Amino acid sequence: MNGVRTTSGQKIEPFGRKFSKLPKRALKRVGIVDVGSNSIRLVVFDGAARSPAYFYNEKVMAGLGQDMATTGRLNPAGVERGFSALARFAALAKSMDIQPLTCVATAAVREAEDGPAFQARVEKETGLKLFVIDGQEEARLSAQGVLLGWPDAKGLVCDIGGNSLELAVVENGKVGKRVTSQLGPFRLQQVPPEKLQDHITSILAELADEVGTDHERIYLVGGSWRAIARLDMERSKYPMTVLHEYRMSPDAVAETIEWMGQHDLNTLRGKVGISSSRIELVPLASKVLSQLIDVFAPKELAVSSFGIREGLLYEHMSDTLRRRDPLLEAARFTEKQMARLPGFGKKLYHFLLPLFPDLTPERDRLMQAACLLHDTAWRAHPDYRAEACFDNVTRANMAALSHPERIYLGLALLHRYKNNRAQSQMAPLFALLSDDEILAAEILGKAMRFGAMFAIDDLAGAASLKHVPGQSVTLDLTKTGRALMGEVAKSRFQSLCKSMKVEGRIT
Repeated sequence: MNGVRTTSGQKIEPFGRKFSKLPKRALKRVGIVDVGSNSIRLVVFDGAARSPAYFYNEKVMAGLGQDMATTGRLNPAGVERGFSALARFAALAKSMDIQPLTCVATAAVREAEDGPAFQARVEKETGLKLFVIDGQEEARLSAQGVLLGWPDAKGLVCDIGGNSLELAVVENGKVGKRVTSQLGPFRLQQVPPEKLQDHITSILAELADEVGTDHERIYLVGGSWRAIARLDMERSKYPMTVLHEYRMSPDAVAETIEWMGQHDLNTLRGKVGISSSRIELVPLASKVLSQLIDVFAPKELAVSSFGIREGLLYEHMSDTLRRRDPLLEAARFTEKQMARLPGFGKKLYHFLLPLFPDLTPERDRLMQAACLLHDTAWRAHPDYRAEACFDNVTRANMAALSHPERIYLGLALLHRYKNNRAQSQMAPLFALLSDDEILAAEILGKAMRFGAMFAIDDLAGAASLKHVPGQSVTLDLTKTGRALMGEVAKSRFQSLCKSMKVEGRIT
């Protein structure tokens, strides 16, 4: 692997050998601290290695880089807040038995005169070693974080921090050209307002010369971008609040920025839950985003919740692990941890497969995921199980899953426990799907509803399914299957056939 390099060019391995010794498909509490110009965050990953879950996640808005553009030094109050946060994170890591805790510092610490003194104090008093990375490495790790969430990502990754902005090209699972700049909001606070637009445009034009402008999609990484996206959701009354994989058109961004200018930002902040220290940077970040769109002319902007921290994990994955589907890896891990009969999901998938002869690869992976997850909410109260399934999937921290795909998967799992969706509290989210997609999710859900209760273990030994599209579905029972075919099973089979608009036959 490439490892991480410090500003002096020294190659380091932040995880040591710990990551390489972990089981290929699972993590056990890997901790990372990201020391940025505005925020300091501790993340502890656990679960499926290819689609890690956030076992612990805490952020402190320290503001290390505030005023650094004029003083050349770290913000004194930010230093104390930052040190307090890092001392706490070190204590938390010890209590969670995380050794070593990997700490990566970016623009503020690498550029400040007293950055080395801050590093030394942190190491002396907390035992944490800060690895300071340069802008090129920051761009690469952020891009790798995007690749962890989007294996097929193609376009330009744009990571904005308090004191810098990085760009990196991603395609075919690789990171290409990357550049760094001083377009962070803290830096821009020092530019006279009348010169701000020309300043931003000039720097972005130089970056465009390095990475090109032929990128249809820009992946947005960073808290300021996420704040703007959350405000876009509020303006457009978008029914979900999951930011990862949220898509915006350039026109939508322009409308939101104009809308923000017509409202009090503190009032908006209270509505959407953005911190006061974050909202202060949004106007300047908005100016950068507007110029970014003008210079690069993307067709779409997509928000990534994954960045440097996830990029460090991706750094240490084998090529074999990188090629695995994050969604299916997460679903397999969840089934193993939470289902009554781990392994049954695969049997259910193969049993139901004849019902869906024309599955696209995209729909096939959703069907596999649904079958793996079909029994993972069984501990919920029966009256709430259907809604719990839907809620778990639509709000889960799963990668490689677009918002419409989340709704499709959630709706299929809802119907695994419930025949109809009338008066569902989740109904506003259904609007993200077409009528045909809603029906397809219903059919998959009802198929799982039948198959999951028909034979608890050996589906293949009990029956097989034959489907003549538009005409009939035949359930061909074995001797074992005839004994299992009770009143409830018949009712669920017929409900499935009714949704498919075919004749149901049992032989």
